[in-house]
Amino acid sequence: MYFVIVKVWSEDGAGKVVEIPADMTARDVCQLLVYKSHCVDDNAWTLVEHHPILGLERCLEDHELVVQVQASMSSDSKFLFRKNYAKYEFFRNPLNFFPEQMVAWCQESDGSIPQSQLLQNFLNSSSCPEIQGYLCLKEPGRRSWKKLYMFLRRSGLYYSTKGTSKEPRHLQLLSDLEDSNIFTIITGRKHNAPTDYQFCIKPSKARSDCKELKMLCAEDEQSRTCWMTAFRLLKYGIVLYQSYNVPQQRKSNLSPFSAPVRSVSENSLVAMDFSGRTGRVIDNPVEAQSAALEEGQTWRKRSQRMNVLGSPSPLHPSSLSTVIHRTQVWFHGRIMREEAHKMIIQQGQVDGLFLLRDSQSNPKAFVLTLCHHQKIKHFQILPCEEDGQVFFSLDDGATKFTDLIHLVEFYQLNRGVLPCKLKHPCTAVAL
Repeated sequence: MYFVIVKVWSEDGAGKVVEIPADMTARDVCQLLVYKSHCVDDNAWTLVEHHPILGLERCLEDHELVVQVQASMSSDSKFLFRKNYAKYEFFRNPLNFFPEQMVAWCQESDGSIPQSQLLQNFLNSSSCPEIQGYLCLKEPGRRSWKKLYMFLRRSGLYYSTKGTSKEPRHLQLLSDLEDSNIFTIITGRKHNAPTDYQFCIKPSKARSDCKELKMLCAEDEQSRTCWMTAFRLLKYGIVLYQSYNVPQQRKSNLSPFSAPVRSVSENSLVAMDFSGRTGRVIDNPVEAQSAALEEGQTWRKRSQRMNVLGSPSPLHPSSLSTVIHRTQVWFHGRIMREEAHKMIIQQGQVDGLFLLRDSQSNPKAFVLTLCHHQKIKHFQILPCEEDGQVFFSLDDGATKFTDLIHLVEFYQLNRGVLPCKLKHPCTAVAL
């Protein structure tokens, strides 16, 4: 077994070098980085293959060998370490990903396969699902695009040379799946594309040759997502389902009192009781859980006491409550609305993905940026003063919180005025 040096970058431009064995998968490398960077391991971390000159990127599948992928990358390309909550979302909500009019079945089927069995047929190598619809294809060496009726099958992506005909004599192979990967285009609309919903099929062996790229453009976001998801499913099949199930099986093996999966450094800690003369390890998991909850509230009580006593702390009069949120992974400070949008899109537009940031229009306020039904919404959080104490509210004072952590915790449990609960913090990790 030989080892290879791999460099991985975080969104803030910091890099970390790791030495890995040749048979290490993308999931294993992510878990190694989670351990080294003390992140919470929620199985959403991914390695991203990023090509800045071509303006392309894709998330590596969990089972892919990182050394093999690195060997096919050009010198300007790099790996990014990022969250992607939508990686396996199609297993949870398949009907959102495959519009009925885009899914067809080959002639062996009588066309009566119910939608509930859709994924089973994608995963079963003996069945013949296919995706069909119009796509625009960029003509090689020209700025023009041609609208063609296309079919995505296990054997590859085809276009019809005669309208919507799928007769074999009218089908032309555009790209196979085995030796290609599908990428999103990260530079906005380019090459005079007819819509913003572009994607690209790149041969695995092509390093930086634009001539070998197949630039495609869908009519809307839903159809682009459908084409790209189907490409992954038809290429990898049951392997994706097995990767999706790994963390689910790990969760089911935990005891009913187990805490959420955390970083290794956190799991090495034990609950202690210091109420007696000597410290005592708390063995009972129920007692440990209540002790942890009590400890989690201690700093709030302390900060309230400081306010009452008129503490000479440099944080007075607002004290800890106005700055404690800056320690949280979901708080991103003075980023612009456009940057917040970009982060949400990069980490997978699933319901409940959120971040908090400073308001650009009101220096004392904050903004909650939240994803719901693949739309990104913004809610202003305003400070309000009562009996000399500052509270925060996003519903005009109907529900008030002493600090932003308290506010986030509440809306993680209660939807309130929001379209959905806060579920996934949008995180930028520092490697």
